[in-house]
Amino acid sequence: MDANWLNTLVPDAMKMVLAYALAVPIGWDREKEERTAGVRTFPIVAVASCGLALVGTSIPGSGPDASSRILQGLVTGIGFVGGGAILRDRGSVHGTATAASIWSIGIAGAAVGFGMYHIAIVLAVVTLLTLRLLQPLKKEIWDHEEKR
Repeated sequence: MDANWLNTLVPDAMKMVLAYALAVPIGWDREKEERTAGVRTFPIVAVASCGLALVGTSIPGSGPDASSRILQGLVTGIGFVGGGAILRDRGSVHGTATAASIWSIGIAGAAVGFGMYHIAIVLAVVTLLTLRLLQPLKKEIWDHEEKR
């Protein structure tokens, strides 16, 4: 084992804590709305995405090709998890916002892992604001459709 791992323990752990902290409010929002994924799923996705990015960047000789492959794998894996949040019931589809939020927070976690904190923070804030601020608009649209 490389003795250098102690030098990266605290900085890497702090990145994973940041990914976790960015994900909890979004997970809490989904949990309050009684969605299929919530306060446990979102932080796990964010921390795992961050961890994978950290592992990929710490491989000796890794470069842009390795980072590209990590992101490709993350997009696929997160898409699979998000797909599990989508439910189909009597011709109606539910859970697409939760699935998109899972995808967004996974990318935010990866951004933290790659040291792109500004991207992670903006993704998390925009995702949370979209879920909260546009919920009344969605309700209004659905109420209008039901009255037709």
